[in-house]
Amino acid sequence: MINRNRLVSQFKRMVEFDSETYHEREIADYLKEEMKQLGFAVTEDDAGIRLKERIAEYGDAIPTGNLYGFLKGNTAGKPVLLSAHMDTVRPGVGKHTAEDENGVITSRGDTVLGADDLSGIAAILEAVHTIREHNIPHPDIEVLFPVAEENYGKGSQLADYSAIHSRQAYVFDLSGEIGNAALAAPTLLSFEIRVKGKNAHAGFCPQLGINAIEVAATAISRIKQGWADEETTVNIGKISGGKQGNIVSDECILIGEIRSLKDDRAMEEWEKIKKVFEEAAACRGGNIEFLFEKQIEAYEIGEDEEVVKRFKRVCDEIGVKAVTHKTLGGSDNNHFVHNGIRGIVVACGMNEVHTTSEYTTVHQLEKSALLALGLMTDQN
Repeated sequence: MINRNRLVSQFKRMVEFDSETYHEREIADYLKEEMKQLGFAVTEDDAGIRLKERIAEYGDAIPTGNLYGFLKGNTAGKPVLLSAHMDTVRPGVGKHTAEDENGVITSRGDTVLGADDLSGIAAILEAVHTIREHNIPHPDIEVLFPVAEENYGKGSQLADYSAIHSRQAYVFDLSGEIGNAALAAPTLLSFEIRVKGKNAHAGFCPQLGINAIEVAATAISRIKQGWADEETTVNIGKISGGKQGNIVSDECILIGEIRSLKDDRAMEEWEKIKKVFEEAAACRGGNIEFLFEKQIEAYEIGEDEEVVKRFKRVCDEIGVKAVTHKTLGGSDNNHFVHNGIRGIVVACGMNEVHTTSEYTTVHQLEKSALLALGLMTDQN
């Protein structure tokens, strides 16, 4: 029942919007009209205004909020929430699609495609088109299209969850074949460590200085990066410091992250890192400043929960294999679960995301739309 031509056409149309994080205004306006034509009652919250007030990176972009839509059902059943985010990563300005004879859709190679997460939005919209065209019975349907997902779900973190009726959610925001679903995702801590030393002339009197870079290097050498255990990773991804080669460095700044499927393990690794840096600084007389933020919090959905059972039923109905697993990637679903909505993240036809080699296929888009349709209309 899926209208393949309409689905692919709408996906390609949405790709051409410049919708990098904090620049979602144009695609949001387009989606508001699309949703209204499909019969949704649509609201936009103040997330964009609130983000602009506190995030310098927002710049002079026009504030854009999360879009929420409610479509009244015509049959009994619990409401269901489907979600996909509006923003894309960089480079995402001037995106255009190219499709080969096998139905593989890419960008022209100088930008991302934006299948992350426009493939999810396209699938959700097409499913509703199909419901309306064929008068398919369905319970209440809710959709949430958040902004700023690519910055640790900053948009969905500010959503008004008191307005959402559903206790089950399907977040269309996962790579891989249709039928894949993530039931667990990590806590993610981002951190900044400022090592304070003392400058001095590197040739005449280096002994009078405290080399902040040396302190940082000593600490780093004592930290296990990469896999701390089978569910936890640690990474220091950026280091900067010093003024020039003939001055003992008085400051070194390190930026990194910790991810763990167990929230307490993430905090435990952070405490270890702090202790190592404090000890290294104490040996040389330096000082340390620590900044950290828990961007998202870990969750796990059980295989026996209804949200998973429903997903598996629909996969069986549309002829795809349901494969569940854990992921160390975060999504809007972290915030959904934290706010009492039991959700899982499902594959929706995005591949090699966050690169200029990103692609989707017509077949994947169609299967993803069928999955969305099944999740919206399942009445078991």
